[in-house]
Amino acid sequence: MIELKSRSDMDAIHENGRIICSLFDILENWLEEGMSTWDINSFCEDYIIRHGGNPSCKGFEGYPAGTCISVNEQVIHGIPSKSKIIRHGDIVSIDIVVDRKGNHFADSTRTFVIGTIPPRTAELVETTRRCLDAGIEAASQKGARLRDIGKAVFDLANAHGFGVVRDYCGHGVGFSLHEDPSVPNYVSHYTQNILLRPGLVLAIEPMINMGTHRINVMRDGWTVVTADRKPAAHFEHTIGVTENGVEILTVL
Repeated sequence: MIELKSRSDMDAIHENGRIICSLFDILENWLEEGMSTWDINSFCEDYIIRHGGNPSCKGFEGYPAGTCISVNEQVIHGIPSKSKIIRHGDIVSIDIVVDRKGNHFADSTRTFVIGTIPPRTAELVETTRRCLDAGIEAASQKGARLRDIGKAVFDLANAHGFGVVRDYCGHGVGFSLHEDPSVPNYVSHYTQNILLRPGLVLAIEPMINMGTHRINVMRDGWTVVTADRKPAAHFEHTIGVTENGVEILTVL
């Protein structure tokens, strides 16, 4: 069931989204090679709590950390670890959800570049970021429907020769971490194609692979990797549909 949000709900989601955005901006200069993903997670959890939020991923369906940190071929849901060390040339996707008192969840992801990366990897990261922009732009059009988002994401990624993950997708968000509707990053005629009406809050999140779109889930039951072990990038914003257009709720 799709639950629409009020203006006050969206404002509260935006407050939590600001925490994530400000944290990401700090991480742009704070991240460096030699850190473990557990170091990064600890920094993020502490920042969120100090700013009045709750790191919502922690405990969700048994997930053990407050962030998902996915490196290189890891697409999503990488579990932070003291043994996973960030190296020069890595790309690191950090997925963060913040709520307050179990409500008004904001969800956002950014892929960070550590040092210098190959040109094709840089193209992957930039294209994935642009796919997010394209999805939001499609949602902003008058009369937009759900499949318009997936088409915009897929067409751009496909034009650059990248694989678009099918097995995971964006989603509704706000009153809980994952809500209806699902928001695929490609056009599927088996999913809803609802009109994007005021009150709808969505997490749009392109997950784009350098090679095949196919993925595998590792033995930990969480970490998703590309089937060919080529790099993947991931960007995400939470947006709210209003009478006056679309607002991005995970920016400052």
